[in-house]
Amino acid sequence: MTLKRKFNSPHKSSIRLATAPMHVLVTNDDGPPSNQSSPYIHSFVKTLQSAGHIVSVILPHQQRSWIGKAHFAAQVIKPTYFRPGGLHQDDGTTHPKPLQSDSDSDNENEEWVLVNSTPATAAQLGLFHFFQDRAPVDLVVSGPNYGRNTTSLFSLSSGTIGGAMEAAVCRKRAIALSYAFFSRNHDPEIIAGASRMSVKLVEHLMSHWDNGVDLYSVNVPLIEGIEGKKVLYTYALQNYWASGSSFTEIEAKNEGDEDPEEKEMEIREQEGENEGEESVEKKRGHKHRHFTWTPKFSDVYQSVETSEPGNDGWAVKEGLVSVTPLKANFMHVPGLKGELKLSSKLNMHPPKFYAFIDYEDSYTHAIIRDAFSSVVSPEDYTLIPTIDDLPSPSSPSFQIRSYESIPFQHLHDHPRTALANSYVIRKALIRKHYLAHTVRSYLVKYPDSELRNHVPVTVDFEVDYAEFLDEALVEAYELGESFMRNEAKDASDREWWILKPSMTNRGIGIRLFSTEQELHDIFNQWEVDQPKSEDEDDDEEVRSATTDAESLKTRNFDSGIITSQVRHFIAQPYIHPLLLPEYQNRKFHIRTYVLSVGAVRVYVYTQMLALFAEVPYRAPGTSVGSQVNGDIKGTINMRPHLTNTCLQATSSSTTPTVLPLHTLTSSLLPPPLLSSITTQIYTTTSTLFRAAVAQPTNFQPLPNAFEVFGVDWLVDPEGKVHLLEVNAFPDFKQSGEEEGRSVVEGLWRGMLGVVLMGAAEGGGFFGLLGGESGGGEDDVERKWGMKEVLDLDMGRR
Repeated sequence: MTLKRKFNSPHKSSIRLATAPMHVLVTNDDGPPSNQSSPYIHSFVKTLQSAGHIVSVILPHQQRSWIGKAHFAAQVIKPTYFRPGGLHQDDGTTHPKPLQSDSDSDNENEEWVLVNSTPATAAQLGLFHFFQDRAPVDLVVSGPNYGRNTTSLFSLSSGTIGGAMEAAVCRKRAIALSYAFFSRNHDPEIIAGASRMSVKLVEHLMSHWDNGVDLYSVNVPLIEGIEGKKVLYTYALQNYWASGSSFTEIEAKNEGDEDPEEKEMEIREQEGENEGEESVEKKRGHKHRHFTWTPKFSDVYQSVETSEPGNDGWAVKEGLVSVTPLKANFMHVPGLKGELKLSSKLNMHPPKFYAFIDYEDSYTHAIIRDAFSSVVSPEDYTLIPTIDDLPSPSSPSFQIRSYESIPFQHLHDHPRTALANSYVIRKALIRKHYLAHTVRSYLVKYPDSELRNHVPVTVDFEVDYAEFLDEALVEAYELGESFMRNEAKDASDREWWILKPSMTNRGIGIRLFSTEQELHDIFNQWEVDQPKSEDEDDDEEVRSATTDAESLKTRNFDSGIITSQVRHFIAQPYIHPLLLPEYQNRKFHIRTYVLSVGAVRVYVYTQMLALFAEVPYRAPGTSVGSQVNGDIKGTINMRPHLTNTCLQATSSSTTPTVLPLHTLTSSLLPPPLLSSITTQIYTTTSTLFRAAVAQPTNFQPLPNAFEVFGVDWLVDPEGKVHLLEVNAFPDFKQSGEEEGRSVVEGLWRGMLGVVLMGAAEGGGFFGLLGGESGGGEDDVERKWGMKEVLDLDMGRR
């Protein structure tokens, strides 16, 4: 926020200036005035004095930058006395004894105190041992520092902030003042402008001091016209060293250390320069060498460049004055409280992580536990009965649970130690009308993408009640044109469409239609069939309509929906399937399992399933048997068209309805075609997830999460693959308890292998290694059966 109140002129004092000027104690970490290493303090002190304030100055006798709030234990502090000369002249003098007590203390005989210690020590001595003949100190100003003190990397080591922090813990108001220079030309006029701005700001903060603030860290850019720039409240940007050591090795010499003033000037004047990596010689034993402090300022500037507006580093970069309110403490991290539960015995080899597995159905739960035990070594993990049994919230944890049970706040709070089996937001893929929008948006940018050939044209519309269907179809141009073409055609010659509720799965509510009247009949029939009670919970209705597979089997495909609760629908051209005579010409779709890891790598499990309808296929519109006016109150019999096994009663066919795709033997599915089908699936899956990533509102992969999706495909007679839908938390049990079980078992071994053991070069989330050196993607596919189809860095890994 901007400091909205205007600063008062020193002549219109905002705080006692006319009758009782402030007594300001000034210290710093740069030492006495020096154009080389302490070029700002003399100007600032003179400006304070000219504004009518009483100024007492006590400084370290030499450079003490980067020393924080340290004190030198067991050192005898010996003061000397500095008498300033001309401004920017470097002609001040240092004396072993102070002026005589009967000397006038005007500017002509001004005397500062120098101590052979730190800024924090200088602040203490100035408050309690020197200047006792003057009024009590109202404010301690530490600075102006030679260079900025923005972001946590600077602030945590700053002697300037350390001096102000010492005053704050002594219950004195304190300001850490730093001047951020952008060139080595320290123009006296620019310094004078910064000093005037600083004095005005000091006066303003003193007259409007917030009761919750112990000290302020102020950063003033050294630029022309600074007195006309905005002053903003900011927060300290949290950043970290990213380039390794902040020290440089030098040859050990016999002579003494470098002069601290020269070294500080050298360090400060390299701000912004790119530092190269230092080579580190790896030998056994210790090599005698010396080290110099050479921090990598590029780490600081890079963190500022990539940060959001509002922090101290950003404000200075924009040429604005930054005011950061601080407390004189190390802030406690919220959420850690209560008793720490320690083990009853010393564990010399703690587990790499704690695992909690509680899947929603016993069939899949047993498969996951077996796969987990076969992939991860027992000494690497400890199973816990509940997530509350973690030794601490930050303990490394791995969870496989139902979506509703995953503690997403815990994942958010512990991004480096907590891993779970679902993203929070992924409706760009799993909700059919959102999926349609995802594909359309991507095709606008990439019209030649694979999605154009492998995702059917999709018309989406929203309708609450059947009476509003006409209004909902006003912009469904593709449907209107198709209805017109179908008007004079027999049913068998029409263009048929498939209707799918967007928010359901497992085949619930799927219908076929070719005319507008047939579409109306579908919605009207649903309203006739809906329950009379209106006080049932909406979510519970949808849930029961999508999860109760056993009841669906007993209802003979009469799986209606409540339109007002579903609302969103899509319609797609009906695609005639590839039929295999060896399997009674039954329609089938291909179920693939797709693993998305972090943000974001995508894998397709190479073993796929073929899911067959339970009766032979008949094209919609034919009049053979019960294909028209079937057993769903006048609508088309869906048994030849639905391949969802959860809707199938016990099949009378001698051929199973679920088979591993690679086991299919048919003259119409030769190996080259099967290879082409899998290649189409790999490339389309890659592009589909790339399109989802481009929808950041509706697809938000987390770096500490993974998720498996069941992706369904249909193959047409020409061998082209078409995307049907993407399912979150697929029903593994419905993939077949016998023929499909081996695929599901292999899938979970592969997923856990990729997630926990990692690829060949890296390792899993918890640092476990499972790949062979140099194997790369081929190793992952060979060992875990997972084909990597996308590796896209979203900046959140």
